[in-house]
Amino acid sequence: MNRHVPRGKWRQFKGESKKQWGRLLKDELAVFYGEKETLAGKAEENFGLIEDKIDRTYQQLRTAPGD
Repeated sequence: MNRHVPRGKWRQFKGESKKQWGRLLKDELAVFYGEKETLAGKAEENFGLIEDKIDRTYQQLRTAPGD
């Protein structure tokens, strides 16, 4: 697992917290920024997962016997 996955999860958590805070205070702008942060966190997490999958596939192809 690379550094993007935990950072993405943390950003999602922060975004959800901002959204809840905005809803509590009835602040639409805070809700918007929370949704933006959550989405950015999901994108970063997915990027990290894809990057891991590419690395694993590359290592498998590199160690596979040649034809």
